[in-house]
Formats: sequence, C-alpha cells, structure tokens
Amino acid sequence: MGTPDFSVPALRSMIENYNVQAVFTQPDRPKGRGKKLCFSPVKEVALEHNISVYQPNKIKNEIDIIDKLKELKPDFIIVVAYGQILSKEILDIPKYACINLHASLLPKLRGAAPINWAIINGEHVSGNTTMLMDVGLDKGDMLLRQEVKITEDMTFGELHDILMNNGAKLLVETIDEYSKGKIIPEKQNDELTNYAPMLNKDTGKIIWNKDSKEIENLIKGLNPSPLAYTIYKENIMKIHKAKAIDSEVKSTPGTVLKVGKDGITVACGKGHLLIKEIQFPGKKSMKVEEYIRGNSIDTDVILGLN
Repeated sequence: MGTPDFSVPALRSMIENYNVQAVFTQPDRPKGRGKKLCFSPVKEVALEHNISVYQPNKIKNEIDIIDKLKELKPDFIIVVAYGQILSKEILDIPKYACINLHASLLPKLRGAAPINWAIINGEHVSGNTTMLMDVGLDKGDMLLRQEVKITEDMTFGELHDILMNNGAKLLVETIDEYSKGKIIPEKQNDELTNYAPMLNKDTGKIIWNKDSKEIENLIKGLNPSPLAYTIYKENIMKIHKAKAIDSEVKSTPGTVLKVGKDGITVACGKGHLLIKEIQFPGKKSMKVEEYIRGNSIDTDVILGLN
C-alpha cells in the first residue's frame, strides 16, 4: 500500500524478494494545466509487473475491498506513504503483521511530512523506522531503524532520495527477520515525540524577523518542492537556495541591503540571508548572478510586504 515516488523502491524490493499479490494506491488524480487523470507512481510500477491494483477512495469504509484483502490472506501488508488510515479490521488481516516504513527516527516526527520537518527543524540526523501499525498516528511498536546524517547543505529532495532507497532495503531486512521471530518490537516513548504536520501554503512563507539560520533551514526543507517564498514588489519570489550569514543587523528585517553576483543580502531578525537562486511566476529558476544580467532587484525594498 503506497502512492508517491517515495514508495516505489519499496514496491520494487517487494517484487524482487516476495510474491506481491496486490497493490493498493490512491485514486488517479488530475494533474497539470489540462487536468488529465494521472496514475500514481506506485500504480505505474504495479501495472509494469501485471500486479492487481486497487484504488479505494476510503479503504476503511469499503467492505468489498476489505473482503478482497481477507480473501488474499496475506502474510504481510506493507505500507509506505499510502495516504489513508487503516482500520483495526484491516490491521488484523495479515498472518504476521501490517508493517509501515516511516521516514523518521520515531518517536520523533510522527505525521505526514517528516523529511521536510527534519530539515526545517535543523536536525543533524534523520533516518527510517519500520514499525507495527496500530490505529494511532505512527504510534505502533518499532521494529528496525537506520540513521542518516543530515549534512550542512542537504535539501529535502536529497534526504528524501536517500531515505527512499535505504528504506526499501530496511523493509526487506525487517520482513525477513520479523517472520523468523528475530525482532523484539519496542514501544515508543510518547514523551519524546513531536509532529511533522502536512505542509500548506503558509509553511513556505518566510518570516524575516526570524534567525537567518532558521530561514535557511526552511528554504532547504522545502526544496525542490513546494519551495519557500517571499514577496518582492507584490510578486511572489520563490527561493531555491540561500545561505545564513552570522553578522550584526542594523536594518529592518526583510530589507534588501545589497545585490550582486554572489546574491541578494537581506536583513533578518538575527543575522543576514544571502539569497543565491530565485524564481518569479511563469519563469524558470535562476541564479541571482544570472537573473540580474537582464533584470533588477532594488535595494532598500522590504521583502514580504504585499
């Protein structure tokens, strides 16, 4: 059970190592300007391998789908970024377990967007956790974990791809070891948890009175999508790349102080931010050095004002 790109290596590993009887994924969604219905990445892989695909709107409410699951009599149900809540009735179906791959070091960062928030929060280590699923949000007993160091300039996209590929290997190890009784499930300590809520438009809005390092982390944590943004002269300026500068601030946060080949220097609540790559509506992303050859960014403008 899975939907986005993150789920694909896991599905491929399941196909290589086990007998995958069925794939459950979200319904086809309209995409792009033409709003053409598109298959999920997981559905595309399943169809490549002639695996039956089911796309319930709400799996916990669809009796025929639950009956089909019971008919399949699976040893395991494997869930990777499926995007739907499973009922206890479904969780009780497999012979061994319903196992979820979660892209954080549980109990930290339960929820919908753990990879983004690991970067946004300035974490130095992330990873994957396999867990036994229960009816709570990422509250099940932990099975295996693997750590990944978050490097200084790492973006959400880079961490996503590392965890995506590592997670596929961790799942195979988990299934093999758990089915042999070699893993003792570990309870999560709820007192140590925090949450990684779903991203929305406001998540990416830069608040310039914050510390420049916090703003840099936000930009990295939303790159390559959905991207952090600010307002420059009533136009949305998306920021792909920036670097925090630890220096004394004497100007109003958000003020453009300098524009040059190295970037746009902006005052923050603490320190300065050097913006290196930007994108305006309808345009491709460009390094500031490239952008200012044919366009201008004025100094003394305060970013973020509509």
